[in-house]
Amino acid sequence: MSETEELAPALPPILAARERAAVENRILAERLNTIVPAIMREAGIDLWLLVAREYFEEPVVASMLDAENMHARRRTILIFHDPGDGKPIERLTVSRYGLGGLFAPTWDPERQPDQWQAAADIVAARDPDRIAVNISDLYQFADGMTVSQYNQFIAALPVAMRQRIVSGEGLAIRWLETRTSAEMDLYPGILRTAHAIIGEAFSRSVITPSVTTAEQVQWWYRDRLLQLGLKPWFHPSVAIQREGVKGMLEGTEVIQPGDLLWTDFGITYLRLNTDTQHLAYVLKLGETDAPVGLRQGLANSNRVQDILTHHFEVGRSGNMVLDLARAEAKAAGLDPSIYSHPIGLHGHGAGPSIGFWDNQNADPRGNAQIHANTAWSIELTSYAAVPEWGGQRIDFRAEEDVFFDGRKVRYIDGRQTRLTLIPSAP
Repeated sequence: MSETEELAPALPPILAARERAAVENRILAERLNTIVPAIMREAGIDLWLLVAREYFEEPVVASMLDAENMHARRRTILIFHDPGDGKPIERLTVSRYGLGGLFAPTWDPERQPDQWQAAADIVAARDPDRIAVNISDLYQFADGMTVSQYNQFIAALPVAMRQRIVSGEGLAIRWLETRTSAEMDLYPGILRTAHAIIGEAFSRSVITPSVTTAEQVQWWYRDRLLQLGLKPWFHPSVAIQREGVKGMLEGTEVIQPGDLLWTDFGITYLRLNTDTQHLAYVLKLGETDAPVGLRQGLANSNRVQDILTHHFEVGRSGNMVLDLARAEAKAAGLDPSIYSHPIGLHGHGAGPSIGFWDNQNADPRGNAQIHANTAWSIELTSYAAVPEWGGQRIDFRAEEDVFFDGRKVRYIDGRQTRLTLIPSAP
């Protein structure tokens, strides 16, 4: 990990499909072996039951499928059981098919043709005090059990055990948000890959000033990822801020010398996601650098990043961090808007949010506590008047991915501190 981001870095090697699968399976096995026991005991849950149907996988189940099992089969039921006394967590699958040797198959349809009854029998035999299922009013990541599946499970469960069912909300969030050391060994290379592609996009190899449009750069990203065998998790954004023009210019607008360019780009690779926003300036003929006011605008956003990450602390809520950071930034004369979020197995990941672009006040989704060993997109902007543009108010968006180990926030592959410069002439 590094505080300094390399300008236009070289693209790291991209693994072939079989190599990717081996890495993904190794990491998944480690996650199941280490995270699940810790979070179940942390939450005091004896049994955790998860359900997904083919092509309708809930977020947690989808993250627990090995690289060869891309989808649930018919209906996949996973059970984690803690027998207590420090014994290993049982990992069972109540389905027709195994799951890469990671879950022990426990259903024989010849003996018990009713899959729900088979699952209920397994639960009843273990007699757990607290049975967690993924239902949540607030978090989409923890609301994977549908009404029909819940009703069928309840109907099969002994009446006396139905009152033991609790929400698995905490388990789902903790499973998804927690990053392992093996994942963090990989993450810098994944971020470097994304940064390298952005470096290509913001260069003369892709952009010809006075010719190339914003949307052409967006679709270049998509084509480049197809060439590399990678996937975006959202359609890339490219927009223009221009002297004398209010707001962002997009779509068929042609990029011109003197423009400030913005991009928002993210990939999914080895099951981990990136989310990056960078700025570039298109030099006018005779210029060797961007105007001082534009450079200062980026520096202001870097300062807001520093303030925000300084307030990360285990046990603090996302809302508390938002309030502290905004107060300090405003006291320093900055004009911030903060909307940072966890990242990892999802781009907008599980865990407490720290503001939203359309809500800079406390939000129910920011009430949860920040934990150690979590990754974040430090996403924010600061606004500043640019003297060289007649005092025009400009939006200096920035987004970089970090890791919080419980003590310190570190940038996974650095952060942008200098505007990328695109020459007007070859």
